[in-house]
Amino acid sequence: MNDASVTRRRLLAGVGSAVVAGLAGCGASTAETAPRQPASPTPTFDEAALRRKISSLLVVGFRGEAVDDNDWIVRAVRNGLGGVILFDRDLATDGPRNITSPAQVTALVRSLKQASPGRLIVSIDQEGGRVARLNPGNGFPATKSEAEIGAQNSPPATRAWAQQIVDSLRSIGANLNYAPVVDLDLNPNNPAIGQLGRSFSADVGVVVTNATEEIQVHRAGAVKTSIKHFPGFGTATGNTDFDVVDVSRTWRRTELLPFQQLIRNGMADSVLVAHLINTQLDPRLPTSLSRAVVTDLLRGQLGFQGPTVSDDMQAAAILNRYGQNEAVTLGLQAGLDLLVFANQQVYNPNIVEETLDNVVNLVRDGRVTQAQIDQAVARVDTLRP
Repeated sequence: MNDASVTRRRLLAGVGSAVVAGLAGCGASTAETAPRQPASPTPTFDEAALRRKISSLLVVGFRGEAVDDNDWIVRAVRNGLGGVILFDRDLATDGPRNITSPAQVTALVRSLKQASPGRLIVSIDQEGGRVARLNPGNGFPATKSEAEIGAQNSPPATRAWAQQIVDSLRSIGANLNYAPVVDLDLNPNNPAIGQLGRSFSADVGVVVTNATEEIQVHRAGAVKTSIKHFPGFGTATGNTDFDVVDVSRTWRRTELLPFQQLIRNGMADSVLVAHLINTQLDPRLPTSLSRAVVTDLLRGQLGFQGPTVSDDMQAAAILNRYGQNEAVTLGLQAGLDLLVFANQQVYNPNIVEETLDNVVNLVRDGRVTQAQIDQAVARVDTLRP
């Protein structure tokens, strides 16, 4: 990491300058000492209702091509779990996970929705190209990558490509796609973006134009999207699924522009925040757990008022450094709304109950407020079908 003086200069001169300036004007205007206030009482709440609200903010992965009433994921859904995330392959076993054929996964999704008392989020990473959970290996059409689509840079071609993706999603009942990737392709050797063809282009205009077309097709098909990976993954040299990735020396402010323009144009259903180390933006915390990034930059400076989505909260970059409970604590305090637990890096059937216990205690201790939970619920509800 950079030393403290460099970090301060970057924060003052760069993205965080408006935040720092605002804070500078918030000091005391008088030398008088304010009267001492009595200690705040311990907050009271209906714990059952609170647990249900918190549960609605979680998206969880699970194993199984079919489910029944005894499965932990079905119990969680029945008790108000916000959503699930589907995968074709299981990372630990390298075998099938949730998707083996169109008929099979459609029946699986139907069972989960029937178990839900509300509007279940059924989410998936269906970017196209190499990152497509619905693919020819399990009976779905092949799709071009974003890189191929960006190279064409043809709105009709982009719309036709996006329609193919949406048709597959709608056919199984999925309603949230963690796409499009709007990272700029600034490092062709980036193992997480460039090498996988996951970016439309290094050109902001090409990225915004093609992402807009894709999002509009998704919306027409009643499928929500999540633009990613804020605040920009394009210059990375690693993959946060498996390691800590530091972009402090390579990240450029231009990487914010696709997000800024899509947000300004009303094209962001949600924004997915990456687990990057970027000391230009926060000298201490990864971007996903940073209030300076999620609240001050994304919400404050870029003006985004919709739901913020975490990258996998069990990614090695986060779990190995902070542990499950502290990562959730920091994420909520940073301003994340929807917390995603892929259950791929580790598999924990107790993840829902453990997270509920943790967050209830955070509210009880005053580290997270009930108002914050209510605001997150309202924002996440905009993603529900």
